[in-house]
Amino acid sequence: MKKSALLAAPALALAAVALPATPAAADSWSFQAELAPVNGSTAAGSAVVDVTGQEATVTVEVAGAPALFQGAPYPHAQHIHIGGQGVCAPPTADADADGDGVVSSMEGEPWTGGIGTSLTTSGDTSPASAVAIDRFPAGDAYTYQRTFPVDAATLTALQNGTAVVNVHGADPAALSAAAQAKVNPMAPDLPLASDVPVACGVLAAAQMAVPDGPADTGVETAGTASSANGLVGTAVLGMLALGAAAVGLRRRAAAGR
Repeated sequence: MKKSALLAAPALALAAVALPATPAAADSWSFQAELAPVNGSTAAGSAVVDVTGQEATVTVEVAGAPALFQGAPYPHAQHIHIGGQGVCAPPTADADADGDGVVSSMEGEPWTGGIGTSLTTSGDTSPASAVAIDRFPAGDAYTYQRTFPVDAATLTALQNGTAVVNVHGADPAALSAAAQAKVNPMAPDLPLASDVPVACGVLAAAQMAVPDGPADTGVETAGTASSANGLVGTAVLGMLALGAAAVGLRRRAAAGR
């Protein structure tokens, strides 16, 4: 047996027990918000944004919102706002710049920021769909869930804690006479009530649950690791045996000279 073959055997034994590499999982985050009533409404709920790579799954649950608009189920525009202070607009005279008794979305923009994502039921989710009332959930209570690509600006706002969810659509009859006389600044054919936020919440990073056992890090668990250790141990013993055999062969070869 050639010397090079004997030296290669231990290396082959090690290669036989090499564990396959595990591909890295895509980056993922989760953000949650409690939606509290604003502008004197009774609407409330929750929002969850789960991000994996470049995709977001958004779940919004709302109850207590105005049910009807002009005799039909009330479509409630909903958005993720970005670029502001990361807080809901305060119900104060400072925010109600025109003194009509409500804080419109534009009046609240210094606090919430502008629209980053339109949480539509289908189609486009950009700010261009901010008032696409035929593509928003409707009624006094609903559960919304949709998965779509998330843009870089919205993802940055989520990660730095400045993303805010606004649900819009107030009861026109509950507004002051001054507010009832105004139109939605983004859609002049609609009343101001369609723009007025009724629920708001700040999206914060979700607390991760602590697992009962070892953390799932992509590495084999303790039980599997024990099996792997056994394989490595077997390989080491095999290497020692191969080494001993090699020494014996060299001694016999020397004795026969």
